[in-house]
Amino acid sequence: MTHPVTPKGTIRGVGLGPGDPDLMSVKADRLLRHASHVAFFRKAGRIGQARRILDGMLRSDVTEIAMEYPVTTEIPLSDPRYNQILSAFYEASAARLRGLSEAGQDVVVVSEGDPFFYGSFMHLYSRLKDDCPVEVVPAITGMSAAWTATGLPVTWGDDVLSVVMGTLPEDVLVGHMARADALVVMKIGRNFAKVCDALHHTGRFDDAWLIEYAAMADQTVQRLSEAGDRVAPYFSIIVVHGNGRRP
Repeated sequence: MTHPVTPKGTIRGVGLGPGDPDLMSVKADRLLRHASHVAFFRKAGRIGQARRILDGMLRSDVTEIAMEYPVTTEIPLSDPRYNQILSAFYEASAARLRGLSEAGQDVVVVSEGDPFFYGSFMHLYSRLKDDCPVEVVPAITGMSAAWTATGLPVTWGDDVLSVVMGTLPEDVLVGHMARADALVVMKIGRNFAKVCDALHHTGRFDDAWLIEYAAMADQTVQRLSEAGDRVAPYFSIIVVHGNGRRP
């Protein structure tokens, strides 16, 4: 006698957008309100921004799966242990989701911003896509909310937009900043002073804007030159607008 095979559940990577629940897509909202299993990333001991966005949206009987990063800034990116520890974390997280899929359970994995734009979900996607059904629901990125908050278009005509990480070496930052017409700098945090030095070196510091917590309740928008000498929070983005061809 053969037993029926349980269809595998679908793992859905769902983008939440920049932080304001009103900017979430209709599809993301629908999936989350009906989900029986919702997974999200967070720093150990914290609620996590992704989970905070979901307040009041989830079913009362939902199973929540908190995936807590083993490291964030405790180990330098250049230390080989950093990738080793995170790789093991993503393997374990993927294995847990794979088990739910094999048991026929659908899981929604939420991501701040867009899942395929520097999001942690991509590390699960690469480990799961060949083993179980995986879908991705795109979303508005944080940088889109950031430049919109300045009240100025980020690109005009033929402007070239570059998105750079503050974690890059200063000489690499300088090279990208010098070539780009419009610029977005992410992952600032402890790299704040280095990013500012690179902007000064390329003559772009005075044109830069610092947006913190874009599209969130505590959003702030100011010229970078007015921000002072401080470390920007995790949810911060620097924008330099393009000034290209206009009709």
